[in-house]
Amino acid sequence: MALIALAADKGSPGVTTAAVALAAIWPRRVLLAETDPAGGDLVYRSAAAHGGQLDPNLGLLSIAATARRGLAPDQLWDHAQALAGGLDVLVGLGGAEQAAGLSGTWPLLGRAFAQLQDSPHAPADVIADCGRVSGDSPVLDLLPHAALVLLLARTTPESLARVRDRASHLARRLHGERRGAAQLGTPLIGVVLVAETGGAGKLVHQLDEMLHATQSGARVVGTLAEDESGAEQLAGRRRGRLDKSLLVRSARKVSADIQQRYGTLWATAPGPGQGAGGPVAPVQGAAPFAQGGSAPVPPQAAGQPHAAGPQPAPGGHPAPAPGGSAPGSAPGAPR
Repeated sequence: MALIALAADKGSPGVTTAAVALAAIWPRRVLLAETDPAGGDLVYRSAAAHGGQLDPNLGLLSIAATARRGLAPDQLWDHAQALAGGLDVLVGLGGAEQAAGLSGTWPLLGRAFAQLQDSPHAPADVIADCGRVSGDSPVLDLLPHAALVLLLARTTPESLARVRDRASHLARRLHGERRGAAQLGTPLIGVVLVAETGGAGKLVHQLDEMLHATQSGARVVGTLAEDESGAEQLAGRRRGRLDKSLLVRSARKVSADIQQRYGTLWATAPGPGQGAGGPVAPVQGAAPFAQGGSAPVPPQAAGQPHAAGPQPAPGGHPAPAPGGSAPGSAPGAPR
């Protein structure tokens, strides 16, 4: 499946929270990448696996210093850190001022993300938190290498109108002026609504009709629960059964819908930046917190049996230790 890019047009619909939630329940090993040119949040809100703080200089900033000589997919792991619980993350920039250091690097980064699934040593999908992609954001140069671009939006009328227009703009930028069936080429464009549970069905239908009218090929993928309590648990600032939260339950549904809707296409048609053999065929249905050693919550919090110690995961990667916690306890509100 390779690279899944999450982004927003305007405002703060919760792109970082959505990216962490999807990475937490992804059915295969995954690398969470903070690629927002305005700067990342995880270094402020999340704890490292060793219990201390994440290193702000190890991640996109350190990649910028080395990628000018090229960037092989496996090199990404040299710049990754583990959150408490085991989720691998590429820490984002400290602020917009540092984005100039990545000038010209975004396409290389996108290509490495897309090809990481084909690594013979440590294959993984990449979920990228791209922040806002309006205007001339440099992260737009990363998107052509994605398998799927997910735009997040809230349910206000202005948000729905903006995400419709942003989807249409991205389709023209990424696919040219093609319409209809031609839009099956990657990257595909999907929309995830952030909404209170129980009242989004009608809005999903309305937005799908709006998107269809633009002939952009974009479609609503699903709905992510607007769950402040779940977001606090995910950030490690509140205790509770994270696997029972509305946020995680809705993220599981979105992940499973992604696999079901796009899995066959990705399994048969390689996209830009992907290997000649095409993407790895996805697992149908999202597992309740991935067993590849990347779930940012302890096994008992995810409803799994309490293990006596770190257990090897099916892919050969160490699973989170049973004493782990949700990703982070540092202050900072979800974006």
